[in-house]
Amino acid sequence: MIYSVRKKRKRKLNFNRHQLRQIAFQSIFIQFFNEDLSCEDAINHVLDLFESAEDEEYEFVLPEYVVTTVNGVKEHQSELDALISKHLNKWKLERIAKTDLAILRLTTYEMLYQSDIPNKVALNEALELAKEFSDDESRRFVNGVLSSILTSLEDQA
Repeated sequence: MIYSVRKKRKRKLNFNRHQLRQIAFQSIFIQFFNEDLSCEDAINHVLDLFESAEDEEYEFVLPEYVVTTVNGVKEHQSELDALISKHLNKWKLERIAKTDLAILRLTTYEMLYQSDIPNKVALNEALELAKEFSDDESRRFVNGVLSSILTSLEDQA
């Protein structure tokens, strides 16, 4: 299913899977600062950032992945946070940088609920997001937590 966000955009712009994951991550991140913001509004806000960086207006055609993921993370947030918390070593969830927590929630959601994405691919993509939006120390932290979650999920299977 295709989710289309239209705001009188002139040219179609399609995204690759990594860019879609970036949009999902940024939409999840935005909701830290406005919990009342709907998932659709968060996604539209991120897409507006793409448009404002260009002179032309675009029609964005988003595969269901972005909407499903952003909604799923919000819907399952307490479950995701509980699982992430179990794999934190000497850390509390409240102390984690919002950027890292958004990456952890996104990737944990993918590992639990999106069987079409191999867990190792989700983990590698999380590390790419951490490289882009965080620093090396955070990337190592995200890798450690997600590797622990991945091992735990593989042991349960």
